[in-house]
Amino acid sequence: MEALLYPILAIIGGFLVLIWSADRFVVGAAGTARNLGMSPMLIGLTVVSLGTSAPEMLVSAIAASTGAGGLAIGNALGSNIANIGLVLGVTALIAPLPVKSGLLRKELPLLLAVTLAAGLVLMDLYLGLVDALLLIAGLVLSLYLFARFQRYANADEVAHEEEELPDIPLRKALFWVVLGLILLAGSSRLLVWGASAVATHMGVSDLVIGLTIVAIGTSLPELAASVMSALKKHHDIAIGNVVGSNIFNLLAVMPLPGLIAPMTMESVVLWRDFATMLLFTLALLLFSYLLTKGRVGRAEGGALLLGYSAYLALLYYMATP
Repeated sequence: MEALLYPILAIIGGFLVLIWSADRFVVGAAGTARNLGMSPMLIGLTVVSLGTSAPEMLVSAIAASTGAGGLAIGNALGSNIANIGLVLGVTALIAPLPVKSGLLRKELPLLLAVTLAAGLVLMDLYLGLVDALLLIAGLVLSLYLFARFQRYANADEVAHEEEELPDIPLRKALFWVVLGLILLAGSSRLLVWGASAVATHMGVSDLVIGLTIVAIGTSLPELAASVMSALKKHHDIAIGNVVGSNIFNLLAVMPLPGLIAPMTMESVVLWRDFATMLLFTLALLLFSYLLTKGRVGRAEGGALLLGYSAYLALLYYMATP
């Protein structure tokens, strides 16, 4: 039992810091939106999503530089699946998300277009320098479109989005963004380490740990930021975080192996992992536009979580001799 003391303390401490830092991060992001005249949607798509995707970028860069490019590809695709299935699913269960922003009618189709473009890049099961440069060009284009969507947004929509934003000085808002992001990343790593140590001590295999604790752990920053945003009624930041993170994962994280060490992939990456990511993306569009008239509610959140659980079960089944 003494061997479990530090891991258990790490789990408790990591969880508490995660919740507090997510609250500060969202307050800072919302305050930054108010000071800069940016909509919460644009903040969620850029500042919040890029910040919460930073751990994936670091992991992928290290993996690619050490010859583990497959881990980098899996990290990008797996994070996108977790962002919609786990992060958005849990967030919708806790606080149903109305998809009310006029801007979202442009960002969701952009996410689908980026997902399909990534599929075309992966079609030959090779990720090289040219592929990486094409994806990075897509990132530049997406950032331009984000700014353009903001510039030509309906003035009434932007004003409505900003009604409940916190009125704090820009310097203080940026301080909370930076500090919150650092603590989000640190507390997530602490929580994952503690949970992995406990699972190993209990005899759980490395495979199960990787498919559950580590996979969920890399999505904890997105999960914490989205849940806290939804609870604070900043629904556009919550959804924008997921949409933006998925775009960044495909256009900023996935190109790293191609830039650092071009690689070939197994066909399972395309027909299992990419196909699952595409299905989750299509499900998000269906829930947002067709099935629930612009609302991702608890029923939809439950369906997304069920789908994510089924994907994990498939991974475990295929990896078991």
